[in-house]
Amino acid sequence: MSAVPFSHNTTASNQGARSAEGATASTAPVAAAVAHAVDSGAAHGSAGVAGMQPDFDLARVRADFPILSEVRVHGRPLVYLDNAASSQMPQAVIERIVRYQRSGHANIHRGVHYLSDQATNAFEAARSTVRAFLNACEDREIIFTSGTTEAINLVASSWGRSALQPGDEIILSELEHHANIVPWQMVCDEKGARIRVIPVTDSGELDLEAYRRLFNARTRLVGVAHVSNALGTVNPVQEMISIAHAYGVPVLVDGAQAVPHETVDVQALDCDFYAFSGHKLYGPTGIGVLYGRAALLEQMPPYKGGGDMILSVSFEKTTYNHIPHKFEAGTPAIMPAIALAAAIDYVNGIGLPRMGAWEQHLLAHATARLAAIEGVRIIGTAPHKAAVLSFNIGNVHPHDVGSLLNDEGIAVRTGHHCAQPVMKRFGVPATVRASFAFYNTLAEVDLLADAIGRIKTLFE
Repeated sequence: MSAVPFSHNTTASNQGARSAEGATASTAPVAAAVAHAVDSGAAHGSAGVAGMQPDFDLARVRADFPILSEVRVHGRPLVYLDNAASSQMPQAVIERIVRYQRSGHANIHRGVHYLSDQATNAFEAARSTVRAFLNACEDREIIFTSGTTEAINLVASSWGRSALQPGDEIILSELEHHANIVPWQMVCDEKGARIRVIPVTDSGELDLEAYRRLFNARTRLVGVAHVSNALGTVNPVQEMISIAHAYGVPVLVDGAQAVPHETVDVQALDCDFYAFSGHKLYGPTGIGVLYGRAALLEQMPPYKGGGDMILSVSFEKTTYNHIPHKFEAGTPAIMPAIALAAAIDYVNGIGLPRMGAWEQHLLAHATARLAAIEGVRIIGTAPHKAAVLSFNIGNVHPHDVGSLLNDEGIAVRTGHHCAQPVMKRFGVPATVRASFAFYNTLAEVDLLADAIGRIKTLFE
């Protein structure tokens, strides 16, 4: 089985002018999305989406995640469909955490004793693992942060405060997570700059023609999600980067929702910054990564002050350390970084193309099942999506849906998903979001769909 790749070069559809705010989308985009999903499955030589099998041992994979078998909710097996918020950790990552805490813990850098040396080597080896995972040029282009949010804040604070002038402009999209909106609002308010917004079509795709028209002599940076956390839309970031670079504008990509599902090559993308979080990639919370071009990072001032980000300190002058250490003040998240490397090793052992292909089959099956339930509105029907399905059931509040699903052991996310502009665009306060990982099964998708059918009947 070959993977269903995300297309970096897909031009967003401009069909269907943007509807009035709050208008209900027609069923045509849903039907098209279902047809595309089923066709994608058929292209892999299957008789049907429900008959697909992954190109790996799914039972063995599920056994690697103890929480899937050990946790019961209201007496029922856990059906975990909240992977876009945080994925679960395999036993290999859990064991690496325990091994570090039991026999390898010490503070890193500058220590001359055995444990410090071992911890330093493991931490810097983790940086090399991340560098290879993203295909960055150099280890020094990899900065460890607490997560995607801090990575974006680092760029907004360091690059933004030094580069932006009154009247300058930042381009963001209507699909962004709050983490790629609020930091830019803060720095724009401080510097007298402003944000311009790429609109979204009724299917949940970015309007690339409108994007092109946003550029002018005052454009200083583009910030865009690789994959929408609220809708699952895979944005054509490579094309968007090429457009921005034609104007001499750097691009920051929020990759939090992309790295768990597809191979990311920052050199091929030609992006200037790329951020992601460990806990969405089967690793622990508290660790994230900012990739930045070395030439840009070297020009940027430090984000935080403290230990390890300096070469020398006096009351007269401080000389800052070289990258990446210039941006890693204080004791870093040593264990989480090492565990992130273990998570990457685990993912590489299975293969992101295989994982992504199975997730596409799960998404196709879920889309078909939910689209067949009268009264269910699927929000976000782009033809190129990651394994995220946002929906509502008539006028039933998403929180009620989530609570009733929880009663059946099914974990989904409900709310605005830290993407309130997206909710406003589609005229809803919130959605139910089911998000799939490679360890999920078709049977779990059916449990979700059957439960949705019962909930719909309950509220009729």
